Amino acid sequence: MAISVTSLLSISFLLITSSLAHAQIEYVTERRLRGRNRCNIERITAQEPSHRVESEAGVTELFDENDQQFECAGVAFQRRIIQPRGLLPPSFFNAPRLVYILQGRGISGTVVPGCPESFQQFQQQSQRRRGQGQRSSDQHQRINHFREGDILALPAGVVHWAYNDGDQPVVAITVVDTGNNANQLDRNHRQFLLAGRKQRGQRFSVEPTRQEDSNENIFNGFETESLAEVMGISRDLAEKLKGRNDNRGEIIRVEEELRVIRPSRMEREEYEEERRRQTTVNGLEQAFCSLRIKENIDDPERADIYNPNAGRITHLNSKKLPILRYLQLNAEKGVVRPDALISPHWNVNAHAIVYISRGSARFQIVGLRGNTVHNNEVRQGQVVVVPQHFATLIRSSREGFEYVAFFTNDNAIVSNIVGKDSVLKGMPVEVIMNSYRMSTEEARRVKENRGEELALFEPRVQGRRYG
Repeated sequence: MAISVTSLLSISFLLITSSLAHAQIEYVTERRLRGRNRCNIERITAQEPSHRVESEAGVTELFDENDQQFECAGVAFQRRIIQPRGLLPPSFFNAPRLVYILQGRGISGTVVPGCPESFQQFQQQSQRRRGQGQRSSDQHQRINHFREGDILALPAGVVHWAYNDGDQPVVAITVVDTGNNANQLDRNHRQFLLAGRKQRGQRFSVEPTRQEDSNENIFNGFETESLAEVMGISRDLAEKLKGRNDNRGEIIRVEEELRVIRPSRMEREEYEEERRRQTTVNGLEQAFCSLRIKENIDDPERADIYNPNAGRITHLNSKKLPILRYLQLNAEKGVVRPDALISPHWNVNAHAIVYISRGSARFQIVGLRGNTVHNNEVRQGQVVVVPQHFATLIRSSREGFEYVAFFTNDNAIVSNIVGKDSVLKGMPVEVIMNSYRMSTEEARRVKENRGEELALFEPRVQGRRYG
């Protein structure tokens, strides 16, 4: 029986995807060896944007990835604001990234090589369920609704676009994992524009940064005649693709409304459930195309750790969102009550990039030689990089605080020093006694006083003594 070209391409893409995923997971311990000498950090500081790029319908704020702390973690960080009816045109990055939606709602699309243009199929299925006939429509890959609290997971080299269909600005933060094995260019964050044009931005500091001042879209580099011929279009239309006279920037305004085929949220949930039950012929969709790229981490009911007097923490790892296994990234959302504490801890297998989304907190970070590398308040809008194995203790301000943390491992492991399931809790009393020259009673208090609280500790009650 003859095998179609499409089937061969699908099988080839499946094999390539599986091989890449296997290689990424097998060599995760080697993924950051190129930057292993850049984490000799003596002082950690809270980071703010160093570069601002304005567009017609929004703003992109870039943090200085040339800073030693971002170099140590092998990441780039940015904050983006998209105004209502603002469109972030399609582009792709040289490394995997996670996007967290701080505010607003909208729609976004991804275009993955080898995956089917399934949205016309969805539209037809939806119409058949309603007893309607099929109608001619556009075909494209899937679209996701996003809202405040969502994490979007985007693989390297995959085209992505986003649109604000709400009535308030969309504010999103993005961490780009430039140290990931998927990035074979260099340790710099690189965005390749498929459309739009990045304008020259304003720097907030005198120090040079790696971000380029301007970017043209990739069509600009092709000869007009070749572009017109290969696409079967006129020369004038090929010139439009280049966008040389387009000064709208990388976030553009849609004059009326973006009209694309998209399901309602309820229809999308029904469709995804149906897809999960189906088995595919060649396994391609099961391997990559059907993987969810979005999960909400703001819902209190999904919290993994909850203390009514201290707050809650929600983890997002590859067990909850399987695509993170391919990206080798992880995320966490914390809501911490006033004056509460986060147990002193270190990250066993990952760097952490912590963004304060509301309020403020005092971070105490201890380095290799037991020296304090950071002991300051970190405020809303600032970022702190906590290298792997650096111990951290956090106390919330009187107003409380919220944070979003990104980890450079799909299943990041935290080792708490105090409290339930902690280092001290797991030691024999005799070991604590002799290690710290304590009496038996003193060692028991050190081990047991916070023994039933996990990660989040309520503030000390005035007048109460722990000994």
